[in-house]
Amino acid sequence: MYSVRRWSVRHARGMEIFYNAFEKVFVALHPLWKAIGYERLEKPVAVVEKVVKGFLFDCQMCGQCALSSTGMSCSMNCPKTLRNGPCGGVRANGNCEVKPDMRCVWVEGFEGSQRMVAGKEAIKVVQFAVDGRLKGKSSWLKVAREKNA
Repeated sequence: MYSVRRWSVRHARGMEIFYNAFEKVFVALHPLWKAIGYERLEKPVAVVEKVVKGFLFDCQMCGQCALSSTGMSCSMNCPKTLRNGPCGGVRANGNCEVKPDMRCVWVEGFEGSQRMVAGKEAIKVVQFAVDGRLKGKSSWLKVAREKNA
C-alpha cells in the first residue's frame, strides 16, 4: 500500500483532475441520493469508498477527507495524526521521526500540492480537528450533502 500511496502523490495532478470530475457527477446525483436516503446509502458507499481510497491513498476513513487540500497525501497516515503540517521531528532526508523508514506525510503532501492546480493554495488552508464521530463514514456523501444544502 505504501508504494501505491506514494504513486498517488506523485500523480497528484491527474488525481485532482479525476476527483474534480467525479465530485461533479457525485454531487449532481444528489436528487437520487436523497430519494434513496443518505442514511440507507451510508454503509454501502462507505465500503466502496474505503476500498478505492484505501488502495490509492491508504485512507483511514476519518469521514472528513482533505486529500484535495493535502496534495493527495492522507494526513491521517501521520503517526501523530497531524492535520495541518509536519511536526518538528521531520528528519533531514524528509522521513518521519516516529517511523524512520517512512517519508513524512506532510513532506509528501507539500510535494503533491505543488503538482496540483488548486493544491498550491489549498494546502495553506487550516483544517479543522478530526471529529471522531465521523470515523468510518463516507466523505463522498458528506460532500454531496453539503454542496446541495
